[in-house]
Amino acid sequence: MRISDSLRQARLLALAVPAVLLGGAYISQYGFGLYPCEMCWWQRYPHFAALALALGAFAVAPRLLTALAAAAILVSGLIGAYHAGVEYGWWQGLTACTSTADLSGDPLKAIMEAPLIRCDVAQWTLLGVSLAGFNFLFSTAGALGVFALLRRR
Repeated sequence: MRISDSLRQARLLALAVPAVLLGGAYISQYGFGLYPCEMCWWQRYPHFAALALALGAFAVAPRLLTALAAAAILVSGLIGAYHAGVEYGWWQGLTACTSTADLSGDPLKAIMEAPLIRCDVAQWTLLGVSLAGFNFLFSTAGALGVFALLRRR
């Protein structure tokens, strides 16, 4: 089966977008101490699925799996838009927060000393755009790019 150049590019983009964004998320978490809140995790899950789908597109059903990967990337972007809106105070979000407690020792002490990561407060911004906002921008643009490449024949 001959794969067109646009499909090849779409597969690579569908693989690169979640790989780069997840890589950035883990570098910010483990390299810079920006721990994810609950909604940050929600944004990662579709990227995990997109990675698996994009990898699968190199083996079987390239057009279908690439389109599904793009849809998963778009879902992450939409969750990022919702999360960014919560951070900017545009609408109400979750009331739950995430803790980074390590419960291997004294659980009570670990819980009391662990920082709480709030979903409605951006831990880091660049030019007023939070990480959730950047996920929205890059994920949405990446997904639309994949869809555009898939439309080419």
